[in-house]
Amino acid sequence: MPIDLYDVIHRRRDVRGQFTGAPIPDQTLDRVLAAAHAAPSVGLSQPWDFIVVRDRAIREAFHRHVHHERDVFAATLDVEATARFDRIKIDGVLESTLSVVVTYDPQRGSPAVLGRHAIADAGLYSVCLAIGNLWLAATAEGLGVGWVSFYREPFLQELLGIPAGIRPVAWLCLGPVTHLEQVPDLERHGWRQRRPVATAIHTDRWGVPPR
Repeated sequence: MPIDLYDVIHRRRDVRGQFTGAPIPDQTLDRVLAAAHAAPSVGLSQPWDFIVVRDRAIREAFHRHVHHERDVFAATLDVEATARFDRIKIDGVLESTLSVVVTYDPQRGSPAVLGRHAIADAGLYSVCLAIGNLWLAATAEGLGVGWVSFYREPFLQELLGIPAGIRPVAWLCLGPVTHLEQVPDLERHGWRQRRPVATAIHTDRWGVPPR
C-alpha cells in the first residue's frame, strides 16, 4: 500500500517518552540512512556524516551532560515558565534503541563549493535537509525520532572523537515507539501553540497577506 507523503509529514513528531527500546532491523536502518543521504546539497557537496551510537556508556555520558544543560536552562526561567518546563521530557537518549549524530563538514567539496559563495551557511542548510529526510523516512517506517538540543558542541565533539572543524549538528534518538502523539509535546504541555499557516505566508513583500 503506498505511503501518503502528506500523512507522514503531519504524523511526524519529536519523540521523547514513547520509545520502546525494541531493535531496529538492519535493513530498516539502512533505508533510513540512505534516505538521509539522498537529500539535496549545495554544490553536491554532501557535507554530512552519520554516527550511529549504540554504546550504552557513551549514551549515559551524553544523557548526564544533557540533564546538566537542562538545569542551566531551567535556571533562566521565571516561576510560571519553570512550572511548564518541569512537565516536559527533553530526551529519549536512554530509552531509544540507538542514536544517530549528524555532522557537518564545511570543507567537503572545497575549495569551490558551487552555490555557496554568497551564502556561507548553505552547507549547514544541506545537512538540515538530510535530517529532514531521515526524520520522514523513519516516520514512514514506524519509528520515532527525537532531536536532542540540550548540549554543547565541544562536549559532543570530544565524546565521539569528532575531528576539529567538523560540527555536530544533531543528536537524534531513534527507535520503535508505542505511538506518535497527535499533538506535539510542547503544545500539549502548554509551552507554545502552533500558529496557522496563513500567518506565515506573505505575498511579494514582507507583511502583505496572501490574496
